[in-house]
Amino acid sequence: VVQLVESGGGSVQPGESLRLSCSVSGYPYPNYCLGWFRHAPGTEREGVATLYTGGSITDYADSAKGRFTISRDAAKSTVYLQMNSLKPEDTAMYFCAAGPKRAYDTYCVPEAARFDYWGRGTRVTVDS
Repeated sequence: VVQLVESGGGSVQPGESLRLSCSVSGYPYPNYCLGWFRHAPGTEREGVATLYTGGSITDYADSAKGRFTISRDAAKSTVYLQMNSLKPEDTAMYFCAAGPKRAYDTYCVPEAARFDYWGRGTRVTVDS
């Protein structure tokens, strides 16, 4: 059984940082895509960052570039999302997801439909 469990959300002020963690277990293959997505009320679910475990290839949404960093500790089976310089528009529920990388993709495309397994999410609120 594949399980993903997020943690690390909270309430911060604009400009502050948070690090989200996602513990991953049970994925049946050694190399796969990990992604962070977010969903705020009234908006579409957005892919924030992805990482391919087979080479640590990463990809970021424009809104995340320069501020967010996705990384993985394979020994701990944990993927992280370091979020710096947080803005009120970063307020959302953040989800960790796992899925296969298509053979013809050179990176993990941050589209929700490509990810088969999801955590329950952790809430991030950025407000002064």
